[in-house]
Amino acid sequence: MERCVECGRLPYGGAPGCGRCLALVDRIVEDGYQAFLAEQGFEDDPALAEMIVDEIKGYDWRVVDAAFERLTCAQCGNRRGRGPTGCPPCDLDEGFRYAAREVDRPGVAPRNEHAVRVGAAVLRNGHRHSPRALLSWQISFPLVMGGAMLTTPQAQALRARINKGAAYEELATELVT
Repeated sequence: MERCVECGRLPYGGAPGCGRCLALVDRIVEDGYQAFLAEQGFEDDPALAEMIVDEIKGYDWRVVDAAFERLTCAQCGNRRGRGPTGCPPCDLDEGFRYAAREVDRPGVAPRNEHAVRVGAAVLRNGHRHSPRALLSWQISFPLVMGGAMLTTPQAQALRARINKGAAYEELATELVT
């Protein structure tokens, strides 16, 4: 697996700190939204984004996340759902995003799309998650994007290693060998 030319980590693994890796994760969401707009014949419009976040359950998670990106939190001024932990509207939006649909991509392990969704949310909003959760997704997201899934024992072992202080490079090196 090739490393990011900007941060040296595995693809996606430098997010949110690496602009290039973060752009890769953001692209997952934005491509889904653009495909939705094209399929429906809609223009990119804040009123459409408001309608989507008001009716989350009827839309794919990528469409919902992109709609949140187009709206501003009235309390903290950040993009909706991406403000600091403790901002009540952003905390609600962060939870509401999980009401959207998720359909596995063809040819991937069952529940892979859920893993993509959670990993993207953590990598795009690292400030809303613990450093350990962020590191876990920085390590595993490249595999998930390739269609693989960590087994429960593998995920537990990764978490245990992180809890014992294993660093990114040590874990990433083992991942690709």
